[in-house]
Amino acid sequence: MMADSEPILIWGAGAIGGTVGAALRRAGHPVHFVDIEAAHVAAIADPARGLRIEGPIENFTVHAPADTPDTLRGRFRRVFLCVKGHHTEAAARALLPHLAEDGFVLSLQNGLCETILEGVVGRARTVGAFVNFSADWIEPGLILYGGRGAMVLGELDGAVTPRLRELHAILSEFEPGAITTPEIWGYLWGKLGYGAMLFAQALGEAGIADCLARPELLPLWRRLGGEAVAVAQAQGVRPMGFNGFDPAAFAPGASEEAARNSVAAMVAFNRPNAKTHSGVWRDLWVRHRRTEVDVQIAPIASFGAQHGIACPAVTALVAMVHECEDGRRPMSDNNLLELSR
Repeated sequence: MMADSEPILIWGAGAIGGTVGAALRRAGHPVHFVDIEAAHVAAIADPARGLRIEGPIENFTVHAPADTPDTLRGRFRRVFLCVKGHHTEAAARALLPHLAEDGFVLSLQNGLCETILEGVVGRARTVGAFVNFSADWIEPGLILYGGRGAMVLGELDGAVTPRLRELHAILSEFEPGAITTPEIWGYLWGKLGYGAMLFAQALGEAGIADCLARPELLPLWRRLGGEAVAVAQAQGVRPMGFNGFDPAAFAPGASEEAARNSVAAMVAFNRPNAKTHSGVWRDLWVRHRRTEVDVQIAPIASFGAQHGIACPAVTALVAMVHECEDGRRPMSDNNLLELSR
């Protein structure tokens, strides 16, 4: 589509927001970035530096207006929220004064962040999204775009609206394979099943593909995926598959062979990716900060409890991630063996 003159506010210029925002800026859209990292904001706005995207997909630099939340001025109709899940509520409250009366917020996040976002800005002003491309924030002004992946957009009530069509046209300039769906909750719950596996990977040294490929861990993948799928179904949601992850292969009663085939497909998808380790792994062992586990993975067990579904694998995973965050458990591939028992 031809870029228009209406600005797009990217709230959170890290791995997701920085990658998407840079692509849209390069396509001619008037993108405005907001981030809490002052050094990152300064790099983006600096005519001599800018925001650099590197990796096997493409390499380019863009320059764009950028602010920290306290320096931002103005109101925007289109806001893309791209912060970590546990920062959703604070970010939503900070952006609310900058949201136009007829504006909306697109949640480009992992987890069920739409449920938090709609509580602040309202359901009518919230649009859901599922993303599975690979990117990492490396340092101020630099993001690694490691690999393409699925991108799905959807209204929370499943409607096909003018703004949904508008967003699809815009984001297809970043990911040509982007689609819209009346079942956005199915994709978000599908990502929880796959995401639980990525949180487990983050406990050890091996990268995503190598970790998933460990045959002795297949029972663990079946338990984690199975708990997420069972709870989603109890919620009345049909979890959707993507990039090798097949929810049906982890559903109650599914065969071991079906799970093995899905895991093999996930390994094949991740193997060529320049981003070898999950963002959770980077949070734990590179940036040494809290992860999104309480917002992304713990809700599986919380919703499960409402339906009388025990989630021992998910509960143990959440506890183990907290031990790593607190410095009480070192990084080790043996952590996954312990978790699989």
